[in-house]
Amino acid sequence: MRGDRAPLLRLSGVSRRFGGLHAVRDVTFEVREGELLSIIGPNGAGKSTLFNLITGVTPLSSGRVWYRDHDITTWPAHRVAGLGISRTFQTTQILQDQTALYNVMLGLHRSSRQSLWGAVVRSRRFRADEARRRSEADDILRRVGLDGLGATGAAELSTAHQQRLAIAMAIASRPSLLLLDEPTAGLVETEVDELMRLISSLRDDGLTILLIEHKMRMVMSISDRIVVLDHGELIAEGTPDEVRRHPRVLEAYLGASHAHGQ
Repeated sequence: MRGDRAPLLRLSGVSRRFGGLHAVRDVTFEVREGELLSIIGPNGAGKSTLFNLITGVTPLSSGRVWYRDHDITTWPAHRVAGLGISRTFQTTQILQDQTALYNVMLGLHRSSRQSLWGAVVRSRRFRADEARRRSEADDILRRVGLDGLGATGAAELSTAHQQRLAIAMAIASRPSLLLLDEPTAGLVETEVDELMRLISSLRDDGLTILLIEHKMRMVMSISDRIVVLDHGELIAEGTPDEVRRHPRVLEAYLGASHAHGQ
């Protein structure tokens, strides 16, 4: 049971203010090892800001963040990533003028053991390491359903394939926690279903996933648990069945009259 597993990530009283505006206010929850936890909420609820706080892109105004036994509250983004936390963005960070394979190989650079001098002179060790990374990048592309597209320019890929490439780049660093920020944006329903199967399979392989997503059918189908934000505050947390019946969730999405059965 995933619910019996130890927390991988813990947030306690996390807040972020921009001037007088609370983008995130006193948010507390945990992500358990091996689960898929979704964060949902109306536009402007603070979901992407919360991702930025977790990954060190934006500093907290108050509260604490722990990853395993590490208090990462004040850690910069590169140090957080070094712990095994990787993410995608609403606007993908893909290099459009490079091939799909090159983009994934960039994600593998942390596993390279070569010196700068070795790269300059293209030593035998450098060439062997480059071949290893190329083979590994091919395997990752195959894992996300992009087999045979390594030589294709990223700009030539469809929206659905670019979303898969963004995931491939994120998992290239071998993270233990993957943060996905609206990975189905711009996809049609059949493509959503296919991506949903990929994300579920990554979780089934043991990867812990924190997902921001607007498509409720997908969220309810693949999530182990769901956290709901509204105006920066956590208003509900639980299983998909618990969340879909929660009065405050109904009110946030449908209005007070639906929540009270009027």
